[in-house]
Amino acid sequence: MKAYESLAGAIKALQQKGYIQDFNLHPEWIECPPLKLRLAPEEFHVDEIHRFEGMANPDDSAILFAISSSAGVKGLLVDAYGVYAEALSPTMIRKLQVDDRTNF
Repeated sequence: MKAYESLAGAIKALQQKGYIQDFNLHPEWIECPPLKLRLAPEEFHVDEIHRFEGMANPDDSAILFAISSSAGVKGLLVDAYGVYAEALSPTMIRKLQVDDRTNF
Protein backbone atom coordinates (compact mmCIF):
# COMPACT_ATOMS: atom_id res chain seq x y z
CA MET A 1 0.00 0.00 0.00
CA LYS A 2 1.24 3.44 -0.89
CA ALA A 3 1.88 5.90 1.93
CA TYR A 4 0.67 9.33 0.89
CA GLU A 5 2.39 12.52 2.02
CA SER A 6 -0.78 14.55 2.28
CA LEU A 7 -4.52 14.17 2.55
CA ALA A 8 -4.99 16.07 -0.71
CA GLY A 9 -2.53 13.76 -2.49
CA ALA A 10 -4.29 10.66 -1.17
CA ILE A 11 -7.69 11.97 -2.24
CA LYS A 12 -6.43 12.69 -5.75
CA ALA A 13 -4.80 9.26 -6.10
CA LEU A 14 -7.85 7.40 -4.77
CA GLN A 15 -10.15 9.38 -7.07
CA GLN A 16 -8.02 8.16 -9.97
CA LYS A 17 -8.67 4.61 -8.69
CA GLY A 18 -12.41 5.19 -8.97
CA TYR A 19 -13.28 6.47 -5.48
CA ILE A 20 -15.08 9.50 -6.89
CA GLN A 21 -18.07 9.97 -4.57
CA ASP A 22 -18.00 11.88 -1.28
CA PHE A 23 -19.56 10.14 1.71
CA ASN A 24 -20.87 11.79 4.87
CA LEU A 25 -20.88 10.02 8.21
CA HIS A 26 -24.03 9.59 10.30
CA PRO A 27 -24.52 7.61 13.53
CA GLU A 28 -26.22 4.67 11.78
CA TRP A 29 -25.12 4.96 8.12
CA ILE A 30 -23.01 6.78 5.54
CA GLU A 31 -24.58 8.78 2.76
CA CYS A 32 -23.77 10.21 -0.63
CA PRO A 33 -26.10 13.22 -1.03
CA PRO A 34 -25.60 13.78 -4.80
CA LEU A 35 -26.71 10.19 -5.45
CA LYS A 36 -29.40 10.32 -2.73
CA LEU A 37 -27.79 7.14 -1.44
CA ARG A 38 -27.81 5.99 2.18
CA LEU A 39 -25.71 2.92 3.07
CA ALA A 40 -26.18 0.82 6.20
CA PRO A 41 -23.05 -0.83 7.65
CA GLU A 42 -23.77 -4.15 5.95
CA GLU A 43 -23.94 -2.40 2.54
CA PHE A 44 -20.36 -1.09 2.37
CA HIS A 45 -16.76 -2.07 3.00
CA VAL A 46 -13.73 0.00 4.03
CA ASP A 47 -11.14 -0.88 1.36
CA GLU A 48 -8.34 1.40 2.53
CA ILE A 49 -7.56 3.56 5.55
CA HIS A 50 -4.99 6.37 5.57
CA ARG A 51 -4.11 8.51 8.59
CA PHE A 52 -2.58 11.98 8.47
CA GLU A 53 -1.01 13.85 11.36
CA GLY A 54 -1.25 17.63 11.57
CA MET A 55 2.27 19.07 11.41
CA ALA A 56 1.73 22.14 13.57
CA ASN A 57 -1.50 21.24 15.32
CA PRO A 58 -2.65 17.76 16.38
CA ASP A 59 -6.24 18.96 15.90
CA ASP A 60 -5.52 18.96 12.16
CA SER A 61 -5.17 15.17 12.12
CA ALA A 62 -7.50 13.27 9.80
CA ILE A 63 -8.37 9.78 8.67
CA LEU A 64 -9.38 8.93 5.10
CA PHE A 65 -11.55 5.92 4.31
CA ALA A 66 -11.79 4.52 0.77
CA ILE A 67 -15.19 2.84 0.68
CA SER A 68 -16.98 0.58 -1.80
CA SER A 69 -20.64 -0.36 -1.63
CA SER A 70 -22.36 -3.59 -2.48
CA ALA A 71 -24.07 -1.62 -5.29
CA GLY A 72 -20.69 -0.75 -6.85
CA VAL A 73 -20.45 2.87 -5.68
CA LYS A 74 -16.94 3.87 -4.59
CA GLY A 75 -16.12 6.98 -2.62
CA LEU A 76 -14.21 8.68 0.16
CA LEU A 77 -15.02 9.58 3.74
CA VAL A 78 -12.81 11.98 5.71
CA ASP A 79 -13.03 12.12 9.51
CA ALA A 80 -11.06 14.15 12.04
CA TYR A 81 -9.61 11.14 13.91
CA GLY A 82 -12.81 9.91 15.43
CA VAL A 83 -14.19 13.28 16.49
CA TYR A 84 -17.70 11.90 15.94
CA ALA A 85 -17.02 8.44 17.36
CA GLU A 86 -19.04 9.13 20.51
CA ALA A 87 -22.14 9.77 18.40
CA LEU A 88 -21.78 6.63 16.24
CA SER A 89 -23.64 3.42 16.84
CA PRO A 90 -21.53 0.44 17.98
CA THR A 91 -22.21 -1.19 14.58
CA MET A 92 -20.82 1.82 12.69
CA ILE A 93 -17.76 1.98 14.96
CA ARG A 94 -16.99 -1.69 14.22
CA LYS A 95 -17.60 -1.17 10.49
CA LEU A 96 -15.08 1.67 10.30
CA GLN A 97 -12.31 -0.45 11.77
CA VAL A 98 -9.75 -2.57 9.97
CA ASP A 99 -10.72 -6.08 8.91
CA ASP A 100 -8.88 -8.78 6.96
CA ARG A 101 -9.80 -7.15 3.60
CA THR A 102 -8.79 -3.59 4.50
CA ASN A 103 -5.53 -2.07 3.30
CA PHE A 104 -3.75 0.58 5.36
